[in-house]
Amino acid sequence: MTDETPRHVGSTPTSPTTSLGAAFWNLWASSALSNLADGVLKVVLPLAALRFTGSPLLIAGVTFALTVPWLFFSLPAGALADRLDRRRVMLGANLVRGLLLGALALALALHLGSIWLLYAVALCVGITETLYDTSAQSVLPQVVGRERLPRANGRLHTAELAANQFLGPPLGGLLVALGAAGAFAAPAALWLVAVGALLFVRGRFRVERSSPTTMRADIAEGLRFLWGHRILRSFATMVGVSNFGTNAAFTVLVLFVVGPGSPMGLSEPAYGLLMTAVAAGSVVGALAAGRVEGALGRAWTLRVCVLTFSVLVGVPAVTADPYLVAGGFFLGGLGIAGWNVITVSLRQRITPDRLLGRVNSGYRLLAWGTMPLGAATGGIIAEFLGLRWVYATMGLLCLGLLAGLVRMDDARLAAAEREADGGR
Repeated sequence: MTDETPRHVGSTPTSPTTSLGAAFWNLWASSALSNLADGVLKVVLPLAALRFTGSPLLIAGVTFALTVPWLFFSLPAGALADRLDRRRVMLGANLVRGLLLGALALALALHLGSIWLLYAVALCVGITETLYDTSAQSVLPQVVGRERLPRANGRLHTAELAANQFLGPPLGGLLVALGAAGAFAAPAALWLVAVGALLFVRGRFRVERSSPTTMRADIAEGLRFLWGHRILRSFATMVGVSNFGTNAAFTVLVLFVVGPGSPMGLSEPAYGLLMTAVAAGSVVGALAAGRVEGALGRAWTLRVCVLTFSVLVGVPAVTADPYLVAGGFFLGGLGIAGWNVITVSLRQRITPDRLLGRVNSGYRLLAWGTMPLGAATGGIIAEFLGLRWVYATMGLLCLGLLAGLVRMDDARLAAAEREADGGR
């Protein structure tokens, strides 16, 4: 295994104890703004859909349209991230997302909106998301170096979670209450401001290639590496199952929470506020992940995270009390953050930089490609069996992930990192 990590123009070698650098903090600011837009959008879309339909299946279709591009575009997105300048891909994706949401806001202001227009925009935004997210996760080792990845991922993940889940959802709920057009204009503006912040990340973030290859060959090389690495393959599959369950549960959550006829009977702003419970747990989890990992070890920390996933998804099956549901969401947020900080850092350390975009995209094909399937399944179960059946079945599904960690221990994870370091 060889490593062809490109040097960031203008960068200098640093030790793990030095500052993460100006380039990282500009990337951090851009990521925070982008994730704030994502957080607003994920609440605004289903709430806006409620204005056009009351069907669980049609409302689930919005989430399906937003996430289905991961099934079809994730692999090409990874190949492009390893061919093109990753920062420029991120710039282009955010610019397109901002323009799409701006056009949707204008259409709604002119009373030209429909559920089908929401589907179309959600689909296009989802396509650009595959490009942005794959490049964003692949560019970090080039910005900070591999030795500082756990610290950088912790800082970045905290900002992303705070923006995406803590600030974005209540802001989205409030904006929808004030008007659908303004609710979509806000994330459009945030993405455009994020473009400005990313322009301050100086340097060249394109991987040098020794010889020309085809897109098909590039994709196949990345998939071979991912599928041939048992730990990465196992984690990708487990995240896929978890995302299937959580998307099935959350795609119909608006029907469980909002309105006088729902089990919880909350308002639209209260729905956004409830979602911040996941965010609060995620922020605490991201900040505490290092200490918990040090106390329990990586393998046992991941097992505890899986337990919290099942609580997150399953708690509405047993109660509609807002405080108990919020408590379950908080625990789930703790687990999501801990899992992400550990597994993302591990993947970035194990994978050579020349393959990182393709491995990330293949990983997300397994991990995120299940999200539209989960959304569709959640809508079908809710339509024909009822909402509580969604949460009961998906909670048990997530609990079953513990089986995948039975043979996973700290020694195996450390050995995989040593093997990767020896090959560089």
